[in-house]
Parts: sequence; C-alpha cells; structure tokens
Amino acid sequence: MSSTLRRLAISRQGLNPSLRPDDGLIGAQRAIEHLGYVQIDTLSVVERAHHHVLWSRVPGYEPDHLNALVREQKVFEYWFHAASYLPMRDYRFALRRMSAIRRGESRYFKTLDSPLMREILARVRGEGPLKARDFERRAERRDTTWGSRPVRRALDTLFMMGELMICRREGMEKVYDLAERVLPEGLDLSVPTLEEYAAYLFETTRRAHGVFSWKQLLHLQKGRALREAMRVIVDAQLADGAIEEVVLADGSSVYVDCEALESAAQPEPTVKVLSPFDNVLIHRDRLKSLFGFEYRLESYVAASKREYGYFCLPVLWGDTFVARIDTKAHRAEGRLEVLSLHLEGVAFDRERFFGALNEGLRRFAQFNGCLMLDAGVVDEVCGR
Repeated sequence: MSSTLRRLAISRQGLNPSLRPDDGLIGAQRAIEHLGYVQIDTLSVVERAHHHVLWSRVPGYEPDHLNALVREQKVFEYWFHAASYLPMRDYRFALRRMSAIRRGESRYFKTLDSPLMREILARVRGEGPLKARDFERRAERRDTTWGSRPVRRALDTLFMMGELMICRREGMEKVYDLAERVLPEGLDLSVPTLEEYAAYLFETTRRAHGVFSWKQLLHLQKGRALREAMRVIVDAQLADGAIEEVVLADGSSVYVDCEALESAAQPEPTVKVLSPFDNVLIHRDRLKSLFGFEYRLESYVAASKREYGYFCLPVLWGDTFVARIDTKAHRAEGRLEVLSLHLEGVAFDRERFFGALNEGLRRFAQFNGCLMLDAGVVDEVCGR
C-alpha cells in the first residue's frame, strides 16, 4: 500500500513524466493552478526555487514565463505559507489576509496610514509602476524620510494590504503597481467566508497531493474556528467515501483521495533533482512518514554541523528519494559543480540510476545556464 501511496503522491505533484504534461507557458500556468502555489525564494546557489519547481514539471519551461503569466493576469504574487506565485482565479482567497492586515490584526504590519505610504501610493498612481530604488534615489536628492528601510517596510505593508501588487520582476527586483491596474476585469473580489476558505485549503491540498495529513491541511494556519470548519469538511468527505484515512507504517495517519488512487500511475524511473522548496518536500513530517526521507535545508545550519552541504538537493528516482546532491552553479564560468553526493540506504538499481543521474545533471546544468558539468564526485561514488 505504501508504494501505491507514493506513486499517487508523485503523480498528483506532476513529477511523473509519463503523464505527458503541457509544456511551455501554458504548462507553467496549469502547473501553478494545479499545485495551488509555487514558493518564491531568493537563494541563488543554483536557479531560484520558483523556476526550479516549474522546470522540474514543465517541459520547455523558461524563467521569463512567470513574468509573462503575471502580465497576462493568469497568476499573481502574494503570501501562501510563504511568498508565492498563485493562480489569479484564487485571488479572492488572499482577501482574508489582506482584510485582517487592514484591520490591524497582524503584529507584523501595524503602521497602516503613514504619510510615507500615502505618498508612495500617490507616486505610483501618477508615475506608473515603480521599484523600491526609485524612491531611494529620491532620498539621495532631498533630505526626506525616503530611506531604504522605511521605503521597503512601507512597500511591504501596502503589498500585504493589497493596495499594491507586483506587476513584474527584473531579476529578483520587484516592480509595484496599483492593484486595480494589475487585476483583470470581472474578477471575483468577494471576501470568502470561513467555510469557503477552509474548503479552498482542503481542495488545494487534495488536488495537489492526493495523500495528505491533517497537519498539511492547516499548515501555518491559525485559529480554532478554522480548525473546526476544516474538521466538518474532512468528516463529510470521509462519510461520503471521497477520502479514506490510512495508517502508515510509522503509526501516523494520512487521508487519501479515493478517486485519484484508482488512476495512480507507476512513475517512470527518471531522475529528478529537486529544489529544497519543492511542493512535494515542504511538509517534512509527511515526507518522512510516506517516503522514509528525512530532510532539512542546511543553508541555515552552522557549517560545522552540516551533514550534506550548504544547498543539498533531494534526488528522486521514480517514487523513491535515493540521494542528496550538493551543487553550485558558477555562472560566470558556465560550470555546474557537484560538491558532494550522498546515497540513501534504500534498495534500487544503482547502475541504471547512475546513468540516469548523469543525464539528469546535464539537463540541470543547462537549466542553470552552464555548458560544463563538473561531476567527478559522481564518478567517485559510483566507483568509476
């Protein structure tokens, strides 16, 4: 049963290449709509997480696709459990957080009507899309309050309130515009009820994962009322036979989408070098219980305490995590360096895997803009 659940989880995440996903721009849009969000991260040891997650799923994905989808009003940037790209169709579900911030209910965003914020809005309204540096340059010319930290804090607050939106990025630099000029006409702007919001969280999780835990459903969500609303939904789904509860080998329980289970496909034995922020990895307890894979990102760990490397990437082979590989893109040299490779203690066809790994790393190097692959460590581990 556990192997079937792993196959289901991989298939629902769009990591099974035999399912023939859409490619290019439309593939990126549909991937974000299916996953519900793609997390944005600034670390650039290799290509950034939001591009990496989509490249792992979408043939022909290019980094400029995200700006194109924002421009075409198909996706938008906001907060899920972290900064993310989200489907535009789900915009109304972000309104609950925006409304709470406007009401002063967030301890992180308390100054909601400062002269600086009003002037930022006036400038964007009059001048069009602007970046933080556009305000900071003004501070250099005049003795005003337009310093870097106040400006960025004000921009973040206006963004989280929903007054400003990000209309594009230039590299990682955000370009802000008024929300009314970024949102498409006819978009549903009604604030969802608590029950609607709970149903949105449930459906997003079920659709994207197929196998999911109670903790996943409420990941970083707070409030007793929301938990109670979610319990009503789960109990109803169990009673209808839409989902079933399954106890895993370690004693933890998960919910399984019964309809999706019937069509779970055996993944092709293809190597996937995944981002540490990949959607399939983000719920660490479920990852360990379902896949037997215990993972943490060691970028935030002191160098002396790292086991696997600063930015060690999980390696998926079929429906099993079989290795961790630490890589670094030396973009100026056009070289992807493999710093270390650690195999997991699981049974798999290693000879076949190493051939596929080398091919996967060549594709990964190209994705990172590197023509050279420095993978001597791989040859050492496989005994070549």
